[in-house]
Amino acid sequence: MDNPKMPTIARLQPMNFGSHFRAYARRGGEAAEPIDPFLGVDHAWISAPTFPPHPHAGFSAVSYLFLDSETGIDNRDSLRNHNLISPGGLHWTAAGRGVMHEEFPAKTGKTVHRLQIFVNLAGERQSDAPLALNLAPEDVPVVQLPGIKIRVPLGSFGEVRSPLIPPTEVPLLDISLDEGAELSVPIPAGQSAFVMPIYGKLAVNGQHYELDRFTLPAFPAQATPHSISLAATQGSVKAVPFTGSPLRQPVYWQGLMALASPEALAAAIAAYQHGDFGTLDSPIAPANHA
Repeated sequence: MDNPKMPTIARLQPMNFGSHFRAYARRGGEAAEPIDPFLGVDHAWISAPTFPPHPHAGFSAVSYLFLDSETGIDNRDSLRNHNLISPGGLHWTAAGRGVMHEEFPAKTGKTVHRLQIFVNLAGERQSDAPLALNLAPEDVPVVQLPGIKIRVPLGSFGEVRSPLIPPTEVPLLDISLDEGAELSVPIPAGQSAFVMPIYGKLAVNGQHYELDRFTLPAFPAQATPHSISLAATQGSVKAVPFTGSPLRQPVYWQGLMALASPEALAAAIAAYQHGDFGTLDSPIAPANHA
């Protein structure tokens, strides 16, 4: 470990919507440390359609499905994209000035295990046209080390880099550790960082964390070490570290619109009400995907 500083303790909030959606969520706020540039991260299990079509503006909504998902996600938007996010795949929707979006399990009753990540856009990019990017599971690079498997859907690890180039540079590392394995994850200077435990008892810089305790280790940018040590000391572990350069800009929310000024938020709301975000085709039944 390059720096002996220990992490702060961030809270995970349990979220449940009916019997088909449960999650542990981490939320940021206005220039919130240590989560900036992330507006939020949900570690979720979904087994039926839960949320109706909804607008996004000002940030990116990212869905990453773990390989143990029993089905994929049927994803569509007002850009006329309609695709299946398969287990192990990732979809990135950069809402920019506004887009309509909907996603739900491809097979009702089968459970999707995923991360939903909300990544803030720099103020000057919040008026960009929306766009969508998709990464198939077979295109996700994998790093294999003794007792360690690292999937790299975003960013890089060592010399291995994801082929996806999103509008905000943030890595996403899906790390699996066998019992006794330890991994050092480099953290660039000036970036904030936190670690989402997915399952197992995870040691971060020598201190243990468990998902069911609703806590996760976090490092604000001014105190982030050069690397974070992740270890599986009692059984196997899965964890996802998040790092990013803080934008340190205000965040003004309404629903799933988050803009950098009250004026920009008011303009986005007016555009949505005027129909400028576009429309989705009439509702469709979940596709019969595995």
